[in-house]
Parts: sequence; structure tokens; C-alpha cells
Amino acid sequence: MSIIKNDFEKMNISKIKNFKNNKKITMITAYDALFSKLFEEIADMILVGDSLNMSFAGKPDTLSATLDQMIYHTNAVCTGAPKSFVILDMPFGSYINETQALENAVKVYQETNASAVKIEGGEDRANIIKHLTSNSIAVMGHIGLMPQYVRSEGGYKVRGKTQEDTLQLIQDAIAVEKAGAFAIVVEGVMSDAALEITKAVNIPIIGIGAGNVTDGQVLVWSDMLGFFEAFKPKFVRHYLDGATLVKEAVNQYRNDVQDKTFPSKDEEY
Repeated sequence: MSIIKNDFEKMNISKIKNFKNNKKITMITAYDALFSKLFEEIADMILVGDSLNMSFAGKPDTLSATLDQMIYHTNAVCTGAPKSFVILDMPFGSYINETQALENAVKVYQETNASAVKIEGGEDRANIIKHLTSNSIAVMGHIGLMPQYVRSEGGYKVRGKTQEDTLQLIQDAIAVEKAGAFAIVVEGVMSDAALEITKAVNIPIIGIGAGNVTDGQVLVWSDMLGFFEAFKPKFVRHYLDGATLVKEAVNQYRNDVQDKTFPSKDEEY
């Protein structure tokens, strides 16, 4: 079956901001040219997430991802999907202070065609986001459950379970918006809290594990297509049993090699 998206248009900051209260945003991760090309005219935005460290490098968390690693994968994604709005996830340790953050973000802009960078943190990182946006770097924020905080927080913890925590998340979102971010990812947050956050700001809130009350959604492609088998987060929906399909295909290839039905005469020179 052919899939044609007739209303595709490349995103920019103004268009993304206009999604607020108008249309839901669809964002997906990608890490290479092959898959980004498949997503290019379907997803509104592509995130080159540091989640690649877990999904594809087999690491227990995202923390060992490096800036050079992220730049390498972003270049692959931009090559495969030149019409996409691509966001680079700034890795752990690459934005400790304003000077370092700007130096690394400039490196991203100079060495890739990324349209923006993403930074984890709320009020505590607002000064860094402000410094970047004041120097012509487009920034997407990220609050709630933040994977780069996993060791300091003692694990992955759902946020917004109390009114106090919800108020803090709202303050974080407002601070990130005031600092100049064009959108915010809200991860691992109770849906009631996510709704309050979404209403509190004038920029799009993109949820992951935050219910359907936000302005859009983002998922890791290997999760939603069923390739990642280690575990399935509660918020993930499998749209394909990718792992099983690949195993069956490779097993069939092996069988065809063993019984000499591959390659056939039609597949010879």
C-alpha cells in the first residue's frame, strides 16, 4: 500500500509555534539516513535523541553519549531527510555553563544542518537557554522526567504526582518559555499535570508519557516499531512487531542459503 502525505511542508520555528491550539505535532526519533528518509514526509519533526545510546549502543542510560557522536548521527539524519526539521539532543555534560553551551551549540550549527538543539532542565537551565537563544540558537526545552538526571535523581521517576511538584513543573515550563525556547518536551508526567503545563505556556508542549492532553507527541522509533525488546515502557504503543518480523526474515534468508534456493538463476549475473 502506498502512503502519500499530500499536506507535507518543511517546518520552521514560526510554523511549529502556530501548532499551539491548532494541530497536534508528530515527532519521532531517528539516528541514520535510512530511517530518517522513511519518516521525512510523515513526521513534523525528527529528533536525533541521545536515546540512541540505549537503543543502539546497548548502554544502561544516555549519559555516555558524546557531542561528536550526536553530530555524526545528526549529519546522517540530515542527509537522509533534508526536508525535515531536525533537532539535535545536546548530550550530558555539553551545556554545563553558558560559555560551554554556546560553544558546543555553535559547533552543532557549523558542522550539521540541524534546525535546533534540545536541552534538559527547567528553571535551573533557563539562563543557559536564554544565552543560546540570544545568540541565534533555536532551543527546544525538556522538563519532567529527564534521562540525563537519572543518576542524580536515583532512577526514572514519574513527575507531577503532587500539587507541589506540578507547580514546580509549571514554573519550569514558564521559565523555559521566557528564556526563548520554541517548544518543550514534557516526559513522564501525570496527565493532569501535563494539561496544566500545556495551558500555562504559549509554546507547544510535546508529550512522551504525559497523556494525550499535550500539543503533540514524540516516541523513539525503535520503541514504537517494536524493535527494542529489553522492555516496553507503559506509554509506548507498538505499531509494528519489528523484532519478530526481522528475525523471521533473517531466518528465512538462512534457510534459503542452506537449501540453495538463494540465489536463484534470476539473481545471478
